[in-house]
Amino acid sequence: MKSKRLSGILLHITSLPGPYGIGDFGSEAYSFIKMLHETDQKVWQILPLTPTENCSPYSGTSAFAGHPLLISLDRLVDMQLLSRDDFHILSSFNFDDHYVKFNQVTKFKTIMLKKAFKNFQEQLNRFHDSL
Repeated sequence: MKSKRLSGILLHITSLPGPYGIGDFGSEAYSFIKMLHETDQKVWQILPLTPTENCSPYSGTSAFAGHPLLISLDRLVDMQLLSRDDFHILSSFNFDDHYVKFNQVTKFKTIMLKKAFKNFQEQLNRFHDSL
């Protein structure tokens, strides 16, 4: 059987641009996929996506879990789990456009993800109460 040659790119999700100090599975990832399709690229190697120690994608702490820093906050807004008002804390963080400040990103995203989870629980409770 003759093998077919393919071309692609190696780029970790965290390397995508984004307003919250790190790339994630938000609109930039979808735009990147569209660009790959338009340029006839067949492979996107995204490296490990698991939670990590020491900010290295190769020091995963789980073989099954996804890294919470890769969750798109904008998608959580779309799902009404966060509001744009929740982002008022963003100004107290000093993110860089050229590299990821993992300590700051982790602190910011943890605050936002906890808020989204709280809102999720409240929505779930309202749903159960309405039954």
